[in-house]
Amino acid sequence: MIETAALPLIDWAVLGLYFAAMLGVGWYFYCSGRSSTSAGFTKADGAMPGWVVGLSILATYVSSISFLALPGRAYAGNWNAFAFSLSLPFALWVAARWFVPYYRSTGEASAYSHLETRFGPWARVYAGVCYLLTQLARMGSVMFLMALPMHLLLGWEMQWIILFTGVSVIIYTMLGGIVAVMWSDAVQAIILMAGALLCLLLLVAGLPDGAAAGWDYAVAHDKFSLGSFGASLGESTFWVVLAYGIVINLQNFGIDQNYVQRYVAARSEVAARRSLWVGGILYLPVSAVFFLIGTALFVFYGTQPDLLPAALQGADQTDRILPYFILTQLPPGAKGLLLAAIFSAAMSTISTSLNSSATLLLTDWYQRFFRPEAGERESMRVLHGASLVWGALGTGVALAMIGVKAALDAWWTLSGTFAGGMLGLFLLGLISRRAGNPAAVTAVLAGVLVILWMTLTPGSAAWPVELQSPFHSFMTVVVGTLVILLVGLGVSRICGAPPHSSGRSRPSGL
Repeated sequence: MIETAALPLIDWAVLGLYFAAMLGVGWYFYCSGRSSTSAGFTKADGAMPGWVVGLSILATYVSSISFLALPGRAYAGNWNAFAFSLSLPFALWVAARWFVPYYRSTGEASAYSHLETRFGPWARVYAGVCYLLTQLARMGSVMFLMALPMHLLLGWEMQWIILFTGVSVIIYTMLGGIVAVMWSDAVQAIILMAGALLCLLLLVAGLPDGAAAGWDYAVAHDKFSLGSFGASLGESTFWVVLAYGIVINLQNFGIDQNYVQRYVAARSEVAARRSLWVGGILYLPVSAVFFLIGTALFVFYGTQPDLLPAALQGADQTDRILPYFILTQLPPGAKGLLLAAIFSAAMSTISTSLNSSATLLLTDWYQRFFRPEAGERESMRVLHGASLVWGALGTGVALAMIGVKAALDAWWTLSGTFAGGMLGLFLLGLISRRAGNPAAVTAVLAGVLVILWMTLTPGSAAWPVELQSPFHSFMTVVVGTLVILLVGLGVSRICGAPPHSSGRSRPSGL
C-alpha cells in the first residue's frame, strides 16, 4: 500500500486559485460578447494574437498523459521516445508550407469539408465520425489518467476528481468558446512549463551526490540512449519511433480539427504560420525537460532506494513516480503548483477536444444535413448543447474506465484504427487529382483491413504465427496510411480521373 498524503493549506490555495482563474476566463469572454456568435465561438472571428495561438497549440499538444508518461518512460527505460519529438520540424514545415495556407484560404471551421469536395458526403461523415469517437477516447483517457495518481497518492475519490474536472472544463468552454479555450490554454502552457522546470531544478538540487555524479550514474545505466539504430521494423528502434512521429504529427498538424481551428482563428496567415512554429518547436525543449525529469527520478531513487515504497517499484507503476515525488519531496507551495500543472495539462486537452467536437457537430452534421438555414441563435444553442452533451459523454468515458483496465487499451486500439484511415484518405485527396470515389472507397477498405490485421493478430492464438503481423505497434498507423495512399493512387490510375477533378482540390504546390 502507498501511504496517502495530506495537502498543506497553501497548496490547496494554489489549486483553488488555478480553478477560479480558469472559470474566470470563461466568464470574462462570455461577458465580453466575443463568443456570442458562431464565428466567435468556433473561430474567434479570426482575431487571435499569434503568440496566444502558439501557446494554445503547445498546451493542446501536451496532455496529462505526456506530463506523467514521458517522465515515467524515461525513468523505466531511456530516451528512445524522444525520437517522436525529433520528427516535429519536418511535420511543422509541411503544415506551415501547405496546410495552413489551404485552411486559411477556405475560411471554413471544419477540417473535413475538403473530403466532401473530393469524394462526396460519405468521406466527410467517415472522417467526422472517426474524429468524434477519437476525441471521446482522448477526453476520457486524459481525465482517467490524471485522476489515477491523485487518487492513489492523495486519497481523493477518482469519480469526484473526474466529475469536478469535467464540470469545470464544460463550464468555461461553454461560456467563452474557443477564445476562452485559447487564452486559458496560454495560461496553462505557462503553468505547465514553469511547473516542469521547477520540478527538474528541485530534483537536481536534491540529488545526494550532486548533478555531476547523477549524470555519471545515468550514463552508466544507458539512460540517455535513443534506442537501436538497426533496420528492424518489429522493435521500437530510433527509426520506427521517428517514422511513427512523422505520421502522427502530420495527422496532428495537417488534419486534426483541434489545430485547424487555431489556424483560422489567428489574425493573419503569417501569424498562423508563426504560431504553428512557436507551439510545435516549444514542445522539443518541453519534452526534453520531461525526459530529464524521468532520468533524474531514476537517479534520485536509484541512489536512495529506501525513499521509494515497494508498491511503486513495479514496472506498471512508473507513471506514479513523479506524483509521489511531488507529494513527498517538494516544499509547500511547490506541490500546489506542480499539481496545478498536471491539471492544466489535462484541462487544456479536454477543453480543446470539447470545443472542436462541438464545432464539428454544428458544421458537419447539423448545418450540413439537418438545418442548413440555421441562424445565429439556433447555431449557438447547438454549440452550447453539443459542448454540454459531448463533455458529459467524455466524462462518462473516464468514469467507465475506473477499474476496467482493458477499456483504455480498447480505446487506444480504435483511435489508432481511425487515425490511419483519416490521414491516408486526406493525403489521397490532396496529392492526387485523379482519385475519385472508387479509389477512395477501395483504399480506405484496404487500409482499415491492414490496420486491423496489424493491431489484432500479434500474439493471438486464433492466427497462425506465420500470419501474424511482424511489425511493431508503432508501425500500424504508418503502414496503414501508406496502404491507403498507395492503393488509392493505384486504383485511380486504373479508373481514370473523376469528372470533377479539375476543381480546387489541394493546396497549391502539393
